[in-house]
Amino acid sequence: MKQITACIDASPGAMAVVDAASWVSQRLQQPLTLLHTLEKVDKNAADLSGSIGFGSREHLLEQLTELDAQRAKLAIESSRIMLESAEKRAKEHGAQDCSVQQRHGRLSEEVLSLVDDTRVLVMGRQGEDHPDPTVATLGSQLETVLRSVSCPVLITTGVSFRTPTRFMVAYDGSEAVERALDAYADSPLLKEAECHLVMVNHTDAEHVAKFTTAHERLEKAGFKVVTRQCEGDVLSILNDYQFRHQIDLIVMGAYGHSRIRQFFVGSHTRNMVSHSKVPILLLR
Repeated sequence: MKQITACIDASPGAMAVVDAASWVSQRLQQPLTLLHTLEKVDKNAADLSGSIGFGSREHLLEQLTELDAQRAKLAIESSRIMLESAEKRAKEHGAQDCSVQQRHGRLSEEVLSLVDDTRVLVMGRQGEDHPDPTVATLGSQLETVLRSVSCPVLITTGVSFRTPTRFMVAYDGSEAVERALDAYADSPLLKEAECHLVMVNHTDAEHVAKFTTAHERLEKAGFKVVTRQCEGDVLSILNDYQFRHQIDLIVMGAYGHSRIRQFFVGSHTRNMVSHSKVPILLLR
C-alpha cells in the first residue's frame, strides 16, 4: 500500500509539514510516515593530531572522540523526541496509521529509497538552515529531492497550514499540466475545495480550446470551477490572484523526470515555488 511521506526537521516550518501531511493522509485514506534524517557531520578534529603537543596528543584526541560520540547521542535523542511530538500531532489531526522513521544519511538518498512506496511527498520550502520560512528562497535539500523524485510533492510555506477551501490551477496547456489535471480531477484530495483555473498569456485558439476543455473536465468531475484568463507577468499575476481570491493552495504541473533539471533553471514554476505565500502541489 502506498504511503504519505513527510520530511521533518527542527526548522520553524516543520509543524506545517506535519499538518499538511496529516490532511493528505486523511483525505486519501493512506498511512503517514514521518521521516527525519541525521546527516553525518565532519568530526571536530579535522585531523588535529599534527598540531597537538606530543605529551597531550593522545589524551586530547580521546576527549574529542568522546565529544563527537556525545553529540551523536544527543542528536539521536533530539530526533526521537521530535518524531514522537510530530507523531502525536499528526494523530490528533486525523492522520491514518501514522509511523515514524529515523534514518542516518543524506535526505535525498533516504527519500529516494522510499519513493516507490510514496503516493505524495510533503516537505517544507526551507529547512533548518533557513530560520525564516517566509523568505523567498528554496532550501538546498528541497531542490536536490525534486531533481530526483517523480511522485507528487506538496511544498509547505511559512509556519502553519490550513485546510484548503480554494485552490488555484496555473494552467498553460502543457503536457505536464494536463497530466496534473487528470491526477487531481480523479483524486479525493481536493474534491470539496473550489477550483480557480487561471491561464496567463496564452490567447491563441489552441490554448483557449484546451482551457475550455480543462474547465469542462473539472466540472464533470464535480468541482465548482472559476476561470480567469490574464495577460502580463506570470509570477505577479498568479501571486496577486492568490492574494485577492484568498487561495489556500496552488496546483502546478512540473516537467517530467527527464527534464527536471530544466525545470529548476529559471522556470516560472521555480519562481512560484520560491515566492508563493501558500503551499504548492507539484504534479508530474
